[in-house]
Amino acid sequence: MKKLIKKKYFFTVAVILLILWRAFLNATIPLMDKTEARYAEIARIMAETNDYITPQIDYGVPFWAKPPLSTWLSALSMETFGVSEFSVRLPYLLLSILIIFMIGKYAKREQLPFFLPGFIAMTIPQFLIHAGVVSTDTSLAFCVVLVMLSFWETLHNPNNKWWKYLLFIGFGFGLLAKGPIIFILTLPPIFMWTLVTKSFKKVFSTFPIFLGSLLMLIIAIPWYYLAEQKTPGFIDYFIVGEHFKRFLDSSWKGDKYGFPKQQPLGIIWVFLAAFALPWFEVIIGKIFKKRHFIFHNKWMLFLLFWLIWTPLFFTVSKSLIHPYILPVMIPIVLLMVHWWKEIKQKNLLIGISFIIPILTFIGYLYGFFTNKIEYLSNTDKYIINKVYKEKIPLYHFRKKSYSSQFYSKGAVQSLPLDSLISKSNKTETFFLITRKNDVKRIPSEVLNQLKLQETNKKKRIYRFIPDKNNMH
Repeated sequence: MKKLIKKKYFFTVAVILLILWRAFLNATIPLMDKTEARYAEIARIMAETNDYITPQIDYGVPFWAKPPLSTWLSALSMETFGVSEFSVRLPYLLLSILIIFMIGKYAKREQLPFFLPGFIAMTIPQFLIHAGVVSTDTSLAFCVVLVMLSFWETLHNPNNKWWKYLLFIGFGFGLLAKGPIIFILTLPPIFMWTLVTKSFKKVFSTFPIFLGSLLMLIIAIPWYYLAEQKTPGFIDYFIVGEHFKRFLDSSWKGDKYGFPKQQPLGIIWVFLAAFALPWFEVIIGKIFKKRHFIFHNKWMLFLLFWLIWTPLFFTVSKSLIHPYILPVMIPIVLLMVHWWKEIKQKNLLIGISFIIPILTFIGYLYGFFTNKIEYLSNTDKYIINKVYKEKIPLYHFRKKSYSSQFYSKGAVQSLPLDSLISKSNKTETFFLITRKNDVKRIPSEVLNQLKLQETNKKKRIYRFIPDKNNMH
C-alpha cells in the first residue's frame, strides 16, 4: 500500500509539473514561422473581424485548407484573455489535459495510479510538443481519442449510455477539426477489430447509427454549408485537393498555402520511433514477446489496431509531416499501462522518459541567459517589439511573414522592390523588415537611406530616413 501511495504521489506531482512547464513555455516561447504563426494569425484575424464562418489567412483572403474548430478555440481564447502566445495556445493545453483525464480511468481499472497514463503521455515528445502548438493536429487527436474510447466503452460498459452518442459527437467535431480524415483514422481500425473479434452483430445492435449520424451531421454540416455559400469553391478545394491530391501527389501545384514535401516512403515509421521514444520502442518489444497472445486479448488487439493503422495509412504518402502521428500517441500510452505491471526496470524507463523534458528545460535556460532565443528563433517578434511604433508604417520586403502579421496586429504590409524604390523617393518614414539574403536585392541608393535598428539570424529591421538631397 505504501508503495502505491508513493507512486500515486510521484505521478500526480510529475504530471502537474510537466503541465506547468508546458504552460510556461506556451507563454514565453514566441510563435514560429511558418506553420504555428500562420494558424495563430488566422485566429487573431478571426477574433478581430468577428468572422467565425470564413477563416482568413490575411484580411479578405479566405483560408480553405482546414476547417475552423482549432481556429475557433484560439480566437475565443484571445477574445477572452487578450492577444498573446499563451492565450492562442491555451486551447491545445486544455485539450491535452482533457485527454489525460479521459485515459486515467484505464490505469485505475488495473489498480494503478490515475496519473500514470498522463505521465507517459506528457513524456512522449510528440504529445508534449502539441500540448502547446497552434495547429489542427491536437484537436483532431482529441476527436480520434473520443471516437475510439467511446466505441470501446459502449461495447464493454453499457451502463453508461452516453458513450454511444459521444462517438458520433467525436465524428462531428472531427469533421470540424480536420475534415473527413476523422473517418479514415478511426473506422478502419474499428472495422478490423470488429472483423477479427466477430462483433458485427453486437456493434450494429448497440450503436444508434441513424440518430448518431443525424447528431454528427447537425454538428458539422451547418458550417460546411455556410462556408461554401460565403466563399464558393471551398468544398472542391478542401475535399478533393486537401484529402486526395495532397497525399497522393507531393508536387501538387494546386496547394494554395503549403509547399511540396518530398519525403521517402515509410518515413512515418521513423517519425513514430523518434517522436514517441522511449515508449514506442518498449511497445515494439512487448508486441514481439506477446505476438502469440495478442488475438486472445480484445483490449490489447483494439489498441494495436488503433496504433498501427495510422502509420500504415501514411506509409504510402510522400507528402506528410511528423504531427500526423499524434493520434496514435494514446494507444501507445494505454498499451504501456496494460503491460506496466510486467515491466521490470520501471525506474530506468521513467528516468529515460525525463530526458526530453529536462533537455527542453536546459535548452530554455541556455537560450534565455545567452539571448540565443531572440537571435536564433524563426520569428519576427523581437525585432518588431523592440523598435516598431504603431503610428509609423511597417513593411516587409517582398513577402511578409506570418509572425510579422501576428506581432504587428495585422499592420505589416508586403513591399515588392518596385514599391520600395518608389517609396524611397518620398518623405515618408517607415520601418522595413527584410531577410538577410534579400538585402543584396535592394539598390544601394535605397539601402543608404535605411538605418539598421535590430537584427537576428535571418532578419533585419530598418528605419527608412529620407534623404532630402535625393528627392525628386
